[in-house]
Amino acid sequence: MTPRTAGLVSVVLVNFRGADDTITAIRTLRQIDWPAEKLEIVVVENHSGDDSAARIAAADPDVELVESGENLGFAGGCNLGVRRSRGEFVAFLNNDARPDDQWIRAAVATFDEDPAIGAVASKVLDWEGENIDFVDGSVTWFGMGYKPHCESPDDERFSQPKDVLFGTGAAMFVRADLFEHIEGFDERYFMFYEDVDLGWRINLLGWKVRYQPRSLAFHKHHASMKSFGQFKENYLLERNALFTMYKNLDDASLAKLFPGALLLAVRRAVARGDLDSTELDLRRPGGDTEPDRPVSKETLAGIYAIDQFVEQITSMTRTREDLQKRRQVADSELRPLFGKLLEPAYPIARYLQGHDELVRALGIEESERKRRIIIITGEPIAKAMAGPAIRSWNMAEFLSREHEVRLLTLASASVSPRDFDVIAVSPRDAHAVDVHVDWTDIIIFQGHAMALYPAIRNTEKVVVVDLYDPMHLEQLEQARELGPSNWTHEVESATEVLNEQILRGDFFLCASERQRHFWLGQLAGLGRVNPLNYASDTSLNRLLAVVPFGLPALQPRRTAPALRGVVPGIGAQDKVVIWGGGIYNWFDPLSLISAVALLAQDHPDVRLFFLGMQHPNPAVPQMQMAVRARELSASLGLTGVHVFFNEEWVPYHDRQNYLMDADVGVSTHFEHIETTFSFRTRILDYLWANLPIVTTRGDGFGDLVSAEGLGVAVAESDPLALAVALESMLYDTQMADAARENVRRVAQDFTWDRTLAPLLEFCRTARTAPDRVARESLVPVRQASARRVLRERVRGDVQTARRHLAEGGVTRLVEMARGRVQRMAGERRRRASR
Repeated sequence: MTPRTAGLVSVVLVNFRGADDTITAIRTLRQIDWPAEKLEIVVVENHSGDDSAARIAAADPDVELVESGENLGFAGGCNLGVRRSRGEFVAFLNNDARPDDQWIRAAVATFDEDPAIGAVASKVLDWEGENIDFVDGSVTWFGMGYKPHCESPDDERFSQPKDVLFGTGAAMFVRADLFEHIEGFDERYFMFYEDVDLGWRINLLGWKVRYQPRSLAFHKHHASMKSFGQFKENYLLERNALFTMYKNLDDASLAKLFPGALLLAVRRAVARGDLDSTELDLRRPGGDTEPDRPVSKETLAGIYAIDQFVEQITSMTRTREDLQKRRQVADSELRPLFGKLLEPAYPIARYLQGHDELVRALGIEESERKRRIIIITGEPIAKAMAGPAIRSWNMAEFLSREHEVRLLTLASASVSPRDFDVIAVSPRDAHAVDVHVDWTDIIIFQGHAMALYPAIRNTEKVVVVDLYDPMHLEQLEQARELGPSNWTHEVESATEVLNEQILRGDFFLCASERQRHFWLGQLAGLGRVNPLNYASDTSLNRLLAVVPFGLPALQPRRTAPALRGVVPGIGAQDKVVIWGGGIYNWFDPLSLISAVALLAQDHPDVRLFFLGMQHPNPAVPQMQMAVRARELSASLGLTGVHVFFNEEWVPYHDRQNYLMDADVGVSTHFEHIETTFSFRTRILDYLWANLPIVTTRGDGFGDLVSAEGLGVAVAESDPLALAVALESMLYDTQMADAARENVRRVAQDFTWDRTLAPLLEFCRTARTAPDRVARESLVPVRQASARRVLRERVRGDVQTARRHLAEGGVTRLVEMARGRVQRMAGERRRRASR
């Protein structure tokens, strides 16, 4: 393999009679935001037969110019360029494409996010940047790759990174050692679908192809085959589709799909040539005895493609055998990346009729149906959303990319997303979700949904329980002020609701490793940690997975001023501390307000802003701690001067304007059991907005802040320590900048595409929990029965007797038995005397 230079990016361009475009692409590459010493440009002059080589060399003498000697096609040209390159990463750019300023930087940063990312697929727009060229890669069931949304207007739906089956050869990046390891593009393709094949191979070998919209390029036009004849392009498309299927499909998929693909290729050939395949039938009337007839080359393209597949069958079989031996990922796991399998590709009536008949006959239609998922939350789905609603919304958004999704809310719904349905259901009607449960394959819920709707408990559908909010621990604090009887009732009710969920669920979600340890204990106590689930997965990750709250992958963008110069009393130069959520009884805003009072004595420009006092769910009352916070601030003369309370809940999509007007994000709480296992969702917004954090120790985020240097974590109920911490983050530029740099780094671990990955993976291959298949294993082990106690006691006595017999013979055994009888008699006398 070629020695590689770490950090160097080698951009390969293949030129064939397009020197003007190639020179333009080179000049643009020299100007983008990437260090010149880390950029190598390799141009393969693919035997154009003109003065291209001389013109390119004259335009940029520093280009590594490689002359092929013959036309190797796109695949061969790219491979030759890679062999002559030195970079750790190789990038492929069509010579008629223009890279954006961040094209390379965004791609390299994406590789740094995950060592399993083998390739980065750039977002490609038309030359004007208006319409889509590439944002996703899909493949039909008969092997033809295509680009969904091609030529559609670009919009925000395509602004999130995601894993795809392949990237477009017009603009993509691959780790150079991986490219060489899998032997690059398959040169038997010459051109067309070699990028589909490359991406598919990368995926099935266990690597990822990550679509990164920040790595952007613009494509002037598509290479035209019209001068050679459309039938030649169709020939290559037909042949290479068969190559791709035969090599990459696993055994089960190949057996099911490949015969139909061959039949459909013949139907396309006949339909393109407008032929009547009954004309040779002996039963057809007429005296036609002519041995020859003219046939369109459009028909021959399909027939010749099949024949050339036969010509290559030996070498293709060797390739397939080697590839399948190394396969790490089954087609069933890759299925979500394939896209719309039933895309028929060609609008020819007779062909479409044959396509539909084959799909029905081979049972492909049923395998194409997307999974149906309902997600249930108790919170309103509106412009202003609380944490549970935000979590459910993002689950719906990401799952809807692969499945049909309905987001059900037990409150109100006032927004209408494009990619999934939002439906309000009544919490007072026990049958309100029945129709949705009948429709779905998978149910995901949080809170009290199963207690309200018996259909969830009684269905045989797969049930995912989101345990990210330990309600019974929360009630230990929230219900404390209700009095002893009601307090006990609320905690017991929450515990019973959760226990019922744990007995029913097939898959469980929690928010942190600390929570996972807690929930494993509760699962074990209810009998769900058992041999059947353990035998299926010794890590139990298929039973209980960590799915934290997440944050958007894109950086926040200010759309309007929010605090500085807007809120009376907060000036443009003031230092702003923001409290990013509501005030609940388990929080400690009192110490924070007292700390601001102390800090304001030396720093009159300090301002504390509480983002939301009125919860968006009208069923959630204002808590006593919120009342006490207002009272303390007023008594200290801080309200409207140094402390500000925002009465309304800020709309979810406007919150960045408030965060970006702040200097520090803060969260303070008391150290108790709720704190220990909580997950402060709003702190993630501080990571998103790149704010230094001041918080209380004791919860998971407090530990993270300390461990990663994201700010300062202090002990509970210590206003002086809080004042010192706030002062360091507000007024010590060096400390604040260091915290921001660490926040920027850690934030990458909490983007929604990463945090939701275990849920997305489970839904792709969702199944009933093993112990729920064997129902007898679901009897909860709440208390050992008398029979079990007796059985275990007898078993222990037998083992003890054997040990004494082996160590001291019969005499030792008799002595031990006599002592046992005496102890038991003494215990009976003591009990009788009480």
